[in-house]
Amino acid sequence: MTGEETRRRAEAARDKPAAFGPDLDLGGFHVDPAVREPAEHAARQRQAREAAQAVGVDLGAPRPAGTFLQIDQSVIARRVGAGFAGRIDILPTLEALEVPWVAERLWSIVAPDADKYTAAAALQATGGYCLRVHPGERLEEPVQACLMIAETALSQNIHNVVVVGEGAAAHVITGCTVNRATGGLHIGVTECFVGKNASLTFTMIHRWAPGVHTRPRSAVLVEEGGTYVSNYLLLGEVASVQMYPLTLLRGLGARANLQAVLCGRGDSVIDIGSRVVHEGEGSASETVSRVIGAERSRIWTRGQLVARTNECRARLECRGRLVSSGASIVAIPELEADGVPQADLSHEAAISPIAEEEVSYLMARGLAREEALAAITRGFLDVGRLGLPPAIARSVDEVLAATPAGCN
Repeated sequence: MTGEETRRRAEAARDKPAAFGPDLDLGGFHVDPAVREPAEHAARQRQAREAAQAVGVDLGAPRPAGTFLQIDQSVIARRVGAGFAGRIDILPTLEALEVPWVAERLWSIVAPDADKYTAAAALQATGGYCLRVHPGERLEEPVQACLMIAETALSQNIHNVVVVGEGAAAHVITGCTVNRATGGLHIGVTECFVGKNASLTFTMIHRWAPGVHTRPRSAVLVEEGGTYVSNYLLLGEVASVQMYPLTLLRGLGARANLQAVLCGRGDSVIDIGSRVVHEGEGSASETVSRVIGAERSRIWTRGQLVARTNECRARLECRGRLVSSGASIVAIPELEADGVPQADLSHEAAISPIAEEEVSYLMARGLAREEALAAITRGFLDVGRLGLPPAIARSVDEVLAATPAGCN
């Protein structure tokens, strides 16, 4: 898509609301890099490291394949790890717009006029990263990226592009969080391309603040024999989050495994879904969500499986658990098969209470009631199945340990 066409379509969508979730007035957020909160430089560095660590990004790690850190609108760190030069490329998006492998993919699977948020990212982009894993390169260590908001009321409009070449394999860990900011908006457009017989594991951890709104806008294209694994974790309170990412299994035998763990806290408004489209023969997918509704949170979980070939198989599972009388969960599974009678699509959705017999069993073995409830909650969320690196798993466990588990 040409730059002029992108701008024309985005301009027309300046006031176009998203299809789901609460609407926001974008005029309440700014993108002016000159507006800054004063803070001592060394303290900011320390706080940034601690905030990044809380979402699984270790800025002092000795052996990541690559690291990218953006705070507000400034790229603070961009480096390729020792031994990975010539195997991967990491570029700031605003410096890579004319690079061929970026330019030919930018806005190709996410439309700039999808809604006001994609329009804002197209018209007033403030950063992001572009990552390419060269064909045949199977990375032993993850690539880590942290996108952080430090300035209250900032609109951080990010556009990321991830390309995994034929036969390559990579794990990308993206942590999105705040450092001092009490409010703001994060718009994150991410376009991922998984090549023939390639593999991409994309782990995204969100840990925001009660005044922050976030609008991820993502799409993934998987080619023949490719595999895409998505791990999404929402930890802590957020003003609102709304996303409905697309996974397009276009190639023969393409596969996807999408897993989400959502912890609704405080007054969070959470509207999260996923759409998986099966076009390639032999394509298969599994989508699994685990949802905790605590305190006064309101949560919608949406999932759509679309079959466009007879030779596909897909399963959607959503399990929710309310642990507060002030919270709500709505599960909306959807299956679509048109003219493909041999397609195999299924879904299972359930919202259930904590079984009292489970609590009694653990209490009989010496746990206090709150300890028993917390243990059952962590087991229900089953973060261990995500296969997270140990440092991330420890951080997630610490957050989950503080998640309310009892009814109130």
